[in-house]
Amino acid sequence: MFRFLHAADVHLDSPLVGLDRYESAPVETVRGATRRAFENLVGLAIDEEVAFVLLAGDLYDGDWKDYRTGLFFVDQMARLREAQIPVFVVAGNHDAASNITKYLRPPDNVHLFSSKRPETRIVEALNVAVHGQGYANREITADLAAAYPAADGTLFHVGLLHTSLDGRPGHAPYAPTSSQVLAQKGYHYWALGHIHKREVVSQVPWIVFPGNLQGRHARETGPKGCTLVTVENGAVKQVEERPVDVLRWAVSRVDADGASSTDDVLDAVGRAITSEADRSDGRPLAVRVEVYGRAACHEEIASDPDRWMQEVRALAAGVGSGDVWIEKVRFATERPVDLPQLAARDDAIGSLIRDIESAAADPAEIEALRAALADVRGVLPRELLDGDDAVDPHAPETLARMVVDARELLLARIARQRSAS
Repeated sequence: MFRFLHAADVHLDSPLVGLDRYESAPVETVRGATRRAFENLVGLAIDEEVAFVLLAGDLYDGDWKDYRTGLFFVDQMARLREAQIPVFVVAGNHDAASNITKYLRPPDNVHLFSSKRPETRIVEALNVAVHGQGYANREITADLAAAYPAADGTLFHVGLLHTSLDGRPGHAPYAPTSSQVLAQKGYHYWALGHIHKREVVSQVPWIVFPGNLQGRHARETGPKGCTLVTVENGAVKQVEERPVDVLRWAVSRVDADGASSTDDVLDAVGRAITSEADRSDGRPLAVRVEVYGRAACHEEIASDPDRWMQEVRALAAGVGSGDVWIEKVRFATERPVDLPQLAARDDAIGSLIRDIESAAADPAEIEALRAALADVRGVLPRELLDGDDAVDPHAPETLARMVVDARELLLARIARQRSAS
């Protein structure tokens, strides 16, 4: 029996986004989060006495700003070397060979797989074969897995690969392949990277994305960590998720529908923040709060959103032991309107509301809107496409929000015209 650790998407020294302008934010925790998570990974490997560690790409977030990033990695690998734990690494799109201009030779327990062709390393004491290939450049569009060697019947086979598989939302389609192609290789375990959300794609064979090691913004929520795999009698016996993150992210959607006052809204927000804190396993927590619904206090909130954002932050300060921070507050409340009554009207307003509601529920209409936006993505600024506030004009949730926003804009104009007359 032996165990190994599988991790990916460490993104050493990449920044955590969204708390830098927050006066009381945990600056040192934020700055050092990816390093501390990696230290936790190494500590876990030593404590569990694993046979080896797999790093499935994007160890780095890009070229090092200076050598301190490399020195930190070498120091951590030296800890594993002292514990006689080998480490197998493939480069991903962020740390592809063409992206990295600085280099420090790691300890001899670390093997970086070739970026030119698939390579196999044998752990003879365990009868294990580890197969892998890294990225030569950032954008790999070929199916790297197709060239991996087929398994023989005498060893326990592990495939190490940075891939989008058959595509995942929010991730570029690099080194695309399929679970069928991977299964045909006859390996016992596929250690994948690139997708930042944990996913067990298959159990026969095991195909696993462990997710990234540390959430870095509000789109990377929940526990983050690595996968601990137990092998017995030449087969995978157990696959466990082990969190190693040092700060959690959460998005809390608060339904203010029917709220009669701002106190009602704040009470609901307070309950939601407390609930998120209870699920953070004692870790510091960064929360994005989104308040939606038709509320009688909509105008009061909309007239001074900064004041109500600070009210929410004040609520968070009183939760737990002061380890909860509000990354952002989004107010998407709407004025109370009897939509069925408006839609029943036998005039232009009723017809307009019916058309909008019909379009929102009609897949063909949504597809037409998607087609109309086909060229938008190419002209949007890159900062709108990446990071925690990324906008995908083709995503279903974006299209649905556009329809709602259009309806609310029209209702607001109708209300203004009524009051003016």
